[in-house]
Amino acid sequence: MKRLFLVLALLMASPVMAVQPDEVLSDPVLEERARDISQGLRCLVCRNENIDESNATLAKDLRLLVRERLVEGDTNEEVVDYVVNRYGEYVLLKPTLTGANKLLWVAGPVMLLIALGIGISFIRRRSVATEDEVALSEDEQKRLDALLHE
Repeated sequence: MKRLFLVLALLMASPVMAVQPDEVLSDPVLEERARDISQGLRCLVCRNENIDESNATLAKDLRLLVRERLVEGDTNEEVVDYVVNRYGEYVLLKPTLTGANKLLWVAGPVMLLIALGIGISFIRRRSVATEDEVALSEDEQKRLDALLHE
């Protein structure tokens, strides 16, 4: 029983890599660079999984593309730029803080501040309305007493 538990724990603890043996480069330095780049690129099929861990066909194509560009002599930045130019910034797991992305990064906190402002003004208006309530006039009080005593 202990052995089974140990085997299951080891299997669950080890990361599952989808890189096939035929994809691995013979140069260990280039392979390490390819793995580093692949960790930062999103699988477009699996959404929030990097291409190194994905079994999707598109992820395999991207892994091969990265390795092909490295063999051709591109730097890591040139490889990432090439993939981004080809597939868009969505392919990056950590998007850059430039252009339209600035708007997306700022939109959340700005909307939170706007919602807080609306909530605070609503609460203040409600508390002012309750403070402004006035007592009934004599005629209104008499009519109310008459209705309650019926």
